[in-house]
Amino acid sequence: MIDNGFLFIGVLLALSGAIILLDQRSTSRFFRYVPGFVLMYFAAALLNTVGFFSDAKEIETVGGGVQDALLPAMILLLLFTCDIRRVIRLGPKLLLTLVVTSASIIVGFIVAYLVLNSFLHEEAWKALGALNASWTGGSANMVAVQGILEAPESVFGYVLIVDTVLYSFWLLLMFSSVSVSEKFNRWTGADTAYLDAHTGTEDEADSDRIDLPSLAIVICGSIAVSAGATWLGGLLPELGVVVTATTWTILIVSILGLVIAATPLGRTAGSSEVAMVMLYLIIGIIASGSDFTSLTEAPLYLLAGIIVLAVHIAIMVVYAKLTRTELFSLAVASTANIGGVASAPVVASAFNRQLVPVGVLFALVGAFAGTFLGLVSAQIMAVL
Repeated sequence: MIDNGFLFIGVLLALSGAIILLDQRSTSRFFRYVPGFVLMYFAAALLNTVGFFSDAKEIETVGGGVQDALLPAMILLLLFTCDIRRVIRLGPKLLLTLVVTSASIIVGFIVAYLVLNSFLHEEAWKALGALNASWTGGSANMVAVQGILEAPESVFGYVLIVDTVLYSFWLLLMFSSVSVSEKFNRWTGADTAYLDAHTGTEDEADSDRIDLPSLAIVICGSIAVSAGATWLGGLLPELGVVVTATTWTILIVSILGLVIAATPLGRTAGSSEVAMVMLYLIIGIIASGSDFTSLTEAPLYLLAGIIVLAVHIAIMVVYAKLTRTELFSLAVASTANIGGVASAPVVASAFNRQLVPVGVLFALVGAFAGTFLGLVSAQIMAVL
């Protein structure tokens, strides 16, 4: 049994490294449907379930300290590539589709909570808010909201299972939608000509090589900014259960990330890679407080996720018919929300390879907004 804080972090780092190596080097299709960070959660939670990690105060203190330090740094680094000028160039219709997509998911969570509230844990709104953040941004947003709201680890484990299962189903559905896109577009009366303006206009290739200066900027700079933002966030007033010192900290680093993205510094090599390593470690710390012996409520959260997707589909179909929107925009916007930057470009390429940048930019918008949209939905559910 491990009761030493430094050894605890060392085990999680070793586990992170092993899973990342398997995820990136393995040719198995398994990792297409089960992301590496999900394996990280299950592995760390399993170790805790069998008693590998003790409940010593030192582990809790060290783990919490590392998580608090890395979370703002990770979000800052993930936003390095989110150049707001490129997002604006998408045009009003594509941006409106993305906005409506995110709004429909928030509505879905509110409906699901109203239907199942009496059967769920009393703090389920926190975990559902974290899942909402994932489905309007990505896994990093989910972790951010979980950290801000301090959702119970066991309940957070339920929504992570829901995220994994329904994400895989949704990705399969979005790929399958390519075959019916022409029929759908005829039904909505969509005009796809406006997409030509965005075809092949961006080059996502990054030829920069990761070297010592770039790693110094990424690692040292992000942690230094995290420390400064945490200090400043602690000085600002708390407003209700959502706007806390942690919320201010995340807001500060998010704004700084967008500013940096518009400068040459945003093209520093290694930012995304270092951010993903941080994400794995943070998820491992969170999972180390979970226990698989309390999974009896998981089906209820799965049902909640299904209700969210049903509401999302209904709203998007009505929107497409009223605005004559083509299936490409709907599918990629939906995947960018629910799947994030890893899957939105892939779905976009299934429709048209030259439109991959649209998927990337959609996902980057979600990476910035997902945390705040998750907090908004959590606040609404808390009031309800």
